[in-house]
Amino acid sequence: MEGKKTLVLGASLNPDRASYAAVQRLLAAGHEVVAVGVHKGDIQGIPIQHGMPHLEDIHTVSLYLNPRRQEEYYDYLLSLKPKRIIFNPGTENRTLMELARENGIFPEVACNLVMLSLGTF
Repeated sequence: MEGKKTLVLGASLNPDRASYAAVQRLLAAGHEVVAVGVHKGDIQGIPIQHGMPHLEDIHTVSLYLNPRRQEEYYDYLLSLKPKRIIFNPGTENRTLMELARENGIFPEVACNLVMLSLGTF
């Protein structure tokens, strides 16, 4: 299996949050992970970055921000040119999905954690 460099946008230090588990499970599955969130810290040695860091070669964006909080990231996400954006439960956003399609990015409404557990990531 080839690892997919994945940006977890909305990463949380709270171990009860799905974004925290996503970082852990992506690492366990052999994927390179970049975490972007609000609070400083790290998840299993992966630092949580802030804002809109310069990133290259992102294959997948896994969203953990509600649609209203996603708006400021539209241009940033499109500029990363990922192959896909995973809209985890509660992050579904028709506007961003359409922008993604228009830019050749596959919008996928799914649960990152379920995908990893089923081997469909």
